[in-house]
Amino acid sequence: MSDQKLFSLSNPWFGAGVGISGGIAVLAAVAGLIWLPLAQPDLKLTGIWDAICSAAGVPRAGPQGASQQPDFKTSAVVVTSEMLTHPDQVSIGRGATLAQRCAICHGPQGVSDANSPNLAGQYAAVTWKELNDFRVGARVNAVMSPFAANMRDQDMLDIAAYYSYLPRVPSSHLNEAIAEPEIVTNGAPMRNIAPCGACHGAIDNKAGTPWLGGQSAVYIKAQLKAFAAGTRRNDISQQMRNIARQMTDREIDDVARYYEAQP
Repeated sequence: MSDQKLFSLSNPWFGAGVGISGGIAVLAAVAGLIWLPLAQPDLKLTGIWDAICSAAGVPRAGPQGASQQPDFKTSAVVVTSEMLTHPDQVSIGRGATLAQRCAICHGPQGVSDANSPNLAGQYAAVTWKELNDFRVGARVNAVMSPFAANMRDQDMLDIAAYYSYLPRVPSSHLNEAIAEPEIVTNGAPMRNIAPCGACHGAIDNKAGTPWLGGQSAVYIKAQLKAFAAGTRRNDISQQMRNIARQMTDREIDDVARYYEAQP
């Protein structure tokens, strides 16, 4: 029996194990604290130390204490759970008149045949926020941006009230037999993706998040792709951008087809 100590650097097996473990720890630290933060396209960092602090969750002040501002317009709308939940009948009536201008894309009753969003039954706060974002340039679209540019606050409130008043109509692709994708019910915790249903209604609904049931799969897919690419960025705190860029193409297709088939 050998008298050599097991836990001793003179033991070649123990030394090799310590060296390999230490190397893996160093590589993991470099990847997690430096390489991954610096690889994020939307995260502006001033150097390696800033990347380490960002990965560790330590807030870092910019030069002379000034915060870094994005080089694009951001949404300034503050949404609460009770926002626009009790519209009056006069507002709904005015909105019905104003919405005639929206019918060519969103349908005469708020249900689109042109792969535009279905607005019938959509939460008023959602429609209000998106119109505001189009007006100020936080969200950009060749059709909606010029349309919303000269809208008054009251016009947007009335249109939002009218569409929220309309009943939700099942889409022509209704199929409640389609099973919920894993990412809708459970998310993908290892990729920091929360379940879609946690915000969009299947499990719960968070203030400002749209109802997705019955929306066009083409539209949902296009928006997820835009969030992933960073061409749409009016999501407050980057919730959707952070999620969409972690999703696979298959997951995006599954989510789009599933929500299109729902009531």
